[in-house]
Amino acid sequence: MRSELSLQFSDSTPKITFNPDGDQSAEVCIANISPAERKKRLNFAIVQFVIAILIFAALLVFDVDKLWRLPLYFFLSASATSFFQWRDKT
Repeated sequence: MRSELSLQFSDSTPKITFNPDGDQSAEVCIANISPAERKKRLNFAIVQFVIAILIFAALLVFDVDKLWRLPLYFFLSASATSFFQWRDKT
């Protein structure tokens, strides 16, 4: 007994294009989060960045060992991630 499974994949989501000049096509990015959620992500990014800068300044003022600056990576990466999510509307 032989059974075959045939799958066809198609792009069922239509692409929205905006072409004001008529010479080339461009895709439009549709945001998948609300403006309120985008504002929350931007605010979070700003707060995390400010916290990282304040901690960095405190570490410099108190002349703490340079190795203690390494945990600032987590603050800065959280800030960058939220900023790029806000900018890309995802």
